[in-house]
Amino acid sequence: MSNTVTRAQLSEAVYQEVGLSRNESADLVESVLDEITDALARGDMVKISSFGSFAVRSKGQRVGRNPKTGEEVPILPRKVLVFRASHVLKNRINGRLSDDA
Repeated sequence: MSNTVTRAQLSEAVYQEVGLSRNESADLVESVLDEITDALARGDMVKISSFGSFAVRSKGQRVGRNPKTGEEVPILPRKVLVFRASHVLKNRINGRLSDDA
């Protein structure tokens, strides 16, 4: 079973590492998340060095099928959030310390 990192845990980590008060740490985490959200809502790409990039892509209308009935159903155009991990993050996830591998 995997664990989930919450806003409260992020705030606590900032509190432990940076030394801000708990309220200041929570405000800092909220400010960062708000800035990322606002940038994505404007259609901007968000790049975080050694972590990855977030972008919003538009998907056009297409025809899908109801798997139960086989009936064709139109899927309306929409925007989706995509994340592309950096090589540094991919290597760290795979247990490699250097960027060479």
